[in-house]
Amino acid sequence: MRVFTASLATETNTFGPMPTGLASFQDRGYFPAGSYPPELSLFAAPLWVARKVAAQRGWTLIEGMVAGAQPSGTTTRAAYETLRDELLSDLRAALPLDLVLLGLHGAMVAEGYDDCEGDLLTRVRAIVGPAVVVGAELDPHVNLSRAMVAQADILVAFKEYPHTDIVERAHELIALCEARVKGSIRLAHAVADCHMVVPFHTTRDPAKALVRRIQALEGQGGVLSISIAHGFALGDVPDMGSKVLVYTDGDQAQADALALQLAREVIAMREQLAVSYPAIDDALDQALAFDAGPVVLADRADNPGSGASGDSTFILRRLIERGIGRAALGPLWDPGAVRIAFDAGVGARLPLRIGGKVGPMSGDPLDLDCQVKALRRDLVMTGLAGAPTPMGDCALVTTHGIDIVLITLRNQAMDTDLFTQLGCDLAACKLIVVKSAQHFHASFSKVAKKVIYVGAPGAATPHVASLPYTKIHRPLWPLDDIATPSLL
Repeated sequence: MRVFTASLATETNTFGPMPTGLASFQDRGYFPAGSYPPELSLFAAPLWVARKVAAQRGWTLIEGMVAGAQPSGTTTRAAYETLRDELLSDLRAALPLDLVLLGLHGAMVAEGYDDCEGDLLTRVRAIVGPAVVVGAELDPHVNLSRAMVAQADILVAFKEYPHTDIVERAHELIALCEARVKGSIRLAHAVADCHMVVPFHTTRDPAKALVRRIQALEGQGGVLSISIAHGFALGDVPDMGSKVLVYTDGDQAQADALALQLAREVIAMREQLAVSYPAIDDALDQALAFDAGPVVLADRADNPGSGASGDSTFILRRLIERGIGRAALGPLWDPGAVRIAFDAGVGARLPLRIGGKVGPMSGDPLDLDCQVKALRRDLVMTGLAGAPTPMGDCALVTTHGIDIVLITLRNQAMDTDLFTQLGCDLAACKLIVVKSAQHFHASFSKVAKKVIYVGAPGAATPHVASLPYTKIHRPLWPLDDIATPSLL
C-alpha cells in the first residue's frame, strides 16, 4: 500500500490582534517533505503513528510537508497559499497512492478563505481522484464544514479536552482508513448541528461521561466512529458551532438517527457544560478564601492556545495592587524583557517593563522592580501527550512576592515543568496563574487543590455575547435560545 501523510494546522482567532504569517509556522514547527523529526507534535500524530504502522505492515510511506503555527489572528493569504501549495506539490510527487493521511486542525481561517481545511481537502481530492481514501485527524475545536466532510472519506477528532488522546485518535483514523482501502467497511456519515457553541471539559461530567458513552458505542452494531465537534467560538465564520459527526458501516439511516440523538443529548446538557468565569477580583477572593493551596487560576482570555497574545497584565496588576504574594504566574510572552534579564544575569535586581505590548486587550505594561531568579536557553516544556513544546529563552523573575515566567516563544501553560525547570516551587505557592484555557488541567490538576477559571479581559474572551460576529449562522446558543438539532 502506498500512503502519503502531511500536516498543515493552526487555530484562527479572527478577533485576534496578530496575523499568522509564515514566521509563525517557522517558530512552532515547519518541516519540508521528508524532514519531520522523531518526536511527536500535536498535529503530526497521523504521520508519527503511520511510521510505526507502515513499518509493521510493509507499506510505502511518503512523508510530505509538516507545518503548524501557534493559534493567532487570521492567517495571511500568502502564508496559507504558500504552505498549501507546497503540501499539494508533495502530494502530486507521491502519486500513485492508495491512502492520504492528514493532520489538520479544522479552524484555520486565512485572508479570502473562511474554511482552509475545506479548501485544502477539495484540492487534495481533485488531485488523487475518487478512488483514493482520504482521512484526516482534527482538533475538536473544529468549525466543521460540508466541504470537509464531503471531500474526506473519514474525519476523526480528538475526544479529550485537554487533548491527551492525539495518538489514540491517530491510530483510530489509520485503522478505519486501512479498512476502507481493503473494502472491509463501507462508510455512511451524518453531521448534526447543535446550533450552539460551548466548551466540553472532559475532565468533569457531563462531558467526561459523554466521551465514555460515545466510545462504548463505537465498534458496536455498525457504528464506526463518533466525533464531537466543539466548535471554536473565536472564529467568525459561517461553519462555527458545535456538531456531532457519526460514521456507520454503510447505514445512512443509522448514521442520521444516531447523530441527531447525540445532538439532542448534547443540547440537553449545555447549561452543565458551560463554565463559570468570575471577574478577576471575585476569582481572587474565592482563591484567598480557600483554606488549602495551591489554587490554580486559569487566565482563559489571554490563552495563546486560543489566539491571544499571552502578554496581558490585568491579573498581575490586581495581584500587586492587592498585595497578594506567594504566587506564580506564567507563561507571559515578553521577548524584550527576557533579553534584558539575560543581559542582567541571575541574581540581578533591576527595573523591568513587563507585558502589555500588543494592544488594548493586553492591558498596560507594568513597570516593576524585579530580581532575576533563573535563566534558561531553549527551554522545552512537556506538551500534550508528552510532546515536547519549545518555549525559547525563558526567565524567572520575582517582584512583590510573585514569581513570573517570561518566555520568547509564545505558548500556553501545559505542564508544571514550565515553572519547575526554572526552580519555581509551586508547592509553596498559594496561587498559580496560568495563561491557558484548559490544556493546563492535565498536569496542573496534580498539584492544584482548586481550579478557578477567570473572566479577565482579553483577546480570547469566553464571553461570546461580547464578540462582534458578522459571519456566523444564527440562531446559535448562548446568543440565541434554540434547542432543536438539524442535519447538516
